[in-house]
Amino acid sequence: MDSTELNYTGRKVLVTAGAAGIGLAIATRFQELGAAVFVTDINPSAVDAARAAGFAAAVSDVSDEAQVRILMENVAAELGGLDVLVNNAGIAGPTGPIETLDAGAWKTTFDVNVHGQFYCIKHALPLLREAKDAAIVNLSSAAGRLGMAGRSPYSASKWAVVGLTKTLAIELGEDGIRVNAICPGAVNGPRIDAVIEAKAAMLEKPVEEVSDLYHRQSSLNRLVEAADIANMAVFLAGNLARSVNGQAMAVDGNTEKLY
Repeated sequence: MDSTELNYTGRKVLVTAGAAGIGLAIATRFQELGAAVFVTDINPSAVDAARAAGFAAAVSDVSDEAQVRILMENVAAELGGLDVLVNNAGIAGPTGPIETLDAGAWKTTFDVNVHGQFYCIKHALPLLREAKDAAIVNLSSAAGRLGMAGRSPYSASKWAVVGLTKTLAIELGEDGIRVNAICPGAVNGPRIDAVIEAKAAMLEKPVEEVSDLYHRQSSLNRLVEAADIANMAVFLAGNLARSVNGQAMAVDGNTEKLY
């Protein structure tokens, strides 16, 4: 994308779980394009590293509404407003056949992946309504459009994100706030490595064999990179996508089946 068409100078962006992994790639891309970026993360050392990299940052658990309320107060004080909310925070959840899953782990998956987005949107809306051309970008997953054996809580939570996105696009359209979702495929990095290890243990297969399946599950026969997700985020949040609303955008190399 031509960076001259993606000028975020003067724009204020919040990226949840933005101090590492996909979130850091998204935050960095917005910062490169001139935005003032606030990142939050549950990991204090990651937040310290983000501050050292020039981001405004705070430790926050998005699954705790009280912490999210305080987070938005900090964002308002630090940035002076908010134009873009990127709901990136999420967890993989437990792996296994549904009858083996712990109910607490199931609930925790929804607390972070769905309720966390709800809390962030709810408490960011007063700031976003004051902005011009505000946007919300929610992170779903290829699992939000395809089933995935052994990952029912994760897949169900990511389908919920798509439903939330499409509903809020309708609710908030009159406010001029666009709401879209990104559905990444398997993204290269430590998180997918852990997912592959858990899936290999469930299937009682070598990690290398399951890893090969993950690399070959899309038409491009490779993993997605975090930069690919970041580029979609800055597109969806910007003026180039001014008429894109209520969409779940796949960035997955045309993933055909999830393992």
